[in-house]
Amino acid sequence: MEITASCMNIRNTGWSLQADAHKDAELVSAVGRKMAGLEALYTCVADKIECPQDAVVCFVHWEMIKNGYRCIGSGDEPSSRDKKSELLPADWSSNKELYSLRYRTSDTDTVMVLKAIAVDSTLIFNLMNSGTNQVSDLMVNISDHVNADQLHTFDSVFRDADDLSEKVKSQLLPRPEKAPERSRREEGESSQRRREEDGDPLRLPCRHPRHGPQPHWPDPLNPPFAAGGADLDPFGSVGGGGMIMDPLRSGYPRSGFDPSSGIPDILPPGAVPPGARFDPFGPVGRHRPGPDPDHMPPPGYDDMFM
Repeated sequence: MEITASCMNIRNTGWSLQADAHKDAELVSAVGRKMAGLEALYTCVADKIECPQDAVVCFVHWEMIKNGYRCIGSGDEPSSRDKKSELLPADWSSNKELYSLRYRTSDTDTVMVLKAIAVDSTLIFNLMNSGTNQVSDLMVNISDHVNADQLHTFDSVFRDADDLSEKVKSQLLPRPEKAPERSRREEGESSQRRREEDGDPLRLPCRHPRHGPQPHWPDPLNPPFAAGGADLDPFGSVGGGGMIMDPLRSGYPRSGFDPSSGIPDILPPGAVPPGARFDPFGPVGRHRPGPDPDHMPPPGYDDMFM
């Protein structure tokens, strides 16, 4: 039993060591991803790094490259040798008191001028947008982030690199401009207004065309010179239509009836001029066979109490 327990303890210890090793490997991998590219850059300029502030400037340059900027040269004035590069220019560390580098993004022509001034054990960075003259500042305590005696050993030269990276991104680099976000209320009002406009039948042009058969509209150019003809023919004798309602010409047959010849017991002959409009004030042909319901007054018509 004691041997079995010892074997179990050894096995558990082995599993614990494997888990710790796996965690360490994941940590190293995560750090490597965050620092990707910095080691290659640092190795390229290792012969130019002579003091701790050189290492800090190299780190800030790497952050600029990570965020889409490319170095085009050193100094304040443009040069014919300027070209976009991820590397530092040859004379980037010639002045240990004042570093001056120029950058440009890949999609704009705006030049960003980076300057670093060494003051005792502090390095003060200024980043100016040459287009808008906006300036951002960052103050770095060199001893907090660089091991002065490990300048040529990349694995141990930087201290608290994550903190320095966060300072550069939050204080020095310009923040990307975000498009103004519309509130939900504004979006709702806008969509409601669009729906109302789409459903307005008087809106020209209507966004929802008429469905189904279109109404029949006579062609005003057929015949070509007949436009406005209906206004000149109020009785609609040519082509139908007209503007005047005439019961005698409403489409019902009125054969043998001519108001100009008079109406027996109603109008004498000639009372209606030939061709004049005539609205009958009684039923045509009122003397028809059979009793006329209108020939006698109603019962009690002369009774005042009815």
